[in-house]
Amino acid sequence: MTTPSALERPTGVPLARRLAARLVLLPAVVLSFLPPHRIRAVLGLVRRGAAPASAGQAKAARDAMCAVSLRCAGPRGCLPRSLGAALLCRLRGSWPTWCTGVRVVPPFTAHAWIEVDARPVDEGVPDDYFTRLIAVAPVSRPTR
Repeated sequence: MTTPSALERPTGVPLARRLAARLVLLPAVVLSFLPPHRIRAVLGLVRRGAAPASAGQAKAARDAMCAVSLRCAGPRGCLPRSLGAALLCRLRGSWPTWCTGVRVVPPFTAHAWIEVDARPVDEGVPDDYFTRLIAVAPVSRPTR
């Protein structure tokens, strides 16, 4: 999926965030080779104990992944980019909703992204542009 923001490598990402993004890049790429049910299972475990990510946290994580990897910044890097951004958020104690699904407007295309409050983060498309097939959302904490 080619979006305007996916083709631009963000500048100005702090060094600490770039280093953290490099740390999660390899696990994200390895995860991207697993079948969908395994990815969901792994992410289901990783998200435990994390607070829901804010839009700013999720965008910063996505930008960092694009800054450290040409693959993640490119149009075909949506799966490792979204996985890396979710893992990077988790390193900082938060979790966005990780999604994979399809674009049903021709041409049909598979895509993976992160979202906050049911809004895709920095995808440059309307909120209902993609149809979710799998989502790993933050675990809501029970209220007392």
